[in-house]
Amino acid sequence: MGDQRSLPVPDGLEGERLDAALARLFGFSRTRAAELIASGEVLVDGSVPAKSDRVHAGAWLDVTVPPPPSTPMPVAEPVPGMAIIYEDDDIVVVNKPIGVAAHPTVGWTGPTVIGGLLGTGHRVSTSGAAERQGIVHRLDANTTGAMVVAKSEAAYTHLKRAFKERTVDKRYHALVQGHMDPLRGTVDAPIDRHPSGDGRFAVVAGGKDSITHYDTVEAFRSASLLDIKLETGRTHQIRVHMSALRHPCVGDLMYGADPTLSARLGLSRQWLHAVSLAFEHPATGEWVSFTTEYPEDLARALRVVSDES
Repeated sequence: MGDQRSLPVPDGLEGERLDAALARLFGFSRTRAAELIASGEVLVDGSVPAKSDRVHAGAWLDVTVPPPPSTPMPVAEPVPGMAIIYEDDDIVVVNKPIGVAAHPTVGWTGPTVIGGLLGTGHRVSTSGAAERQGIVHRLDANTTGAMVVAKSEAAYTHLKRAFKERTVDKRYHALVQGHMDPLRGTVDAPIDRHPSGDGRFAVVAGGKDSITHYDTVEAFRSASLLDIKLETGRTHQIRVHMSALRHPCVGDLMYGADPTLSARLGLSRQWLHAVSLAFEHPATGEWVSFTTEYPEDLARALRVVSDES
């Protein structure tokens, strides 16, 4: 049974579209409001409305908000291709392969880093939500590279604070379309969910502060290889910022990459790799650094781009 909410339309919303009125009254996004209307969870004076209907002051709204779907628990099974770069009593650093999420989420049924570690007998911290214990940061499922997971409770607390305080050095390499101008720069643009509600993110006024530093490593005829340092860690941050600059990651069709170029390079995902990760070790206080090589699909695409130049 969902959450039942009922109230009259206040005078100040006279003449508003129903989806906009619901968004303002209940704190939904307009996309969420439209979904509830389309699924028959909204009645206006007892009748099923359309999202574009105009509301009138005093009309009675009955809204049923279904409970959120439960997040699945990790499946403890080995993940092919997930290599352990380093491990001690407090942390484990992995080289995450393509097609692997950090932890289970609603709608994701594929392999996860946490499930892969548990499936190969690695202990992880019990801190954090049950489905993401030990996870202190994430990479997109189709972004490869270095990722650290906490094994001890003290390490979890230390690393979560380090990521929050931006003392972790996260470096990525991205192959983006075209040539950056300037060759080195900073993107400081807030990010939030895309207004379409289709799972993308976008540069949105009033979004969460998001800062990306980039430097051109090498320019080719059709693309540029960038070294990228993140100051913040928003979902899809590099992909969104590069797309906003009109230089999307090669292969990133979700964010506007050229499908012809992507196909020519044999890419089925964004060319983006977490090449290194450095931080203060939570137990020793020593500054530690870990690096990863490009996986074969990215290395092959880079060779093709280089040969064409």
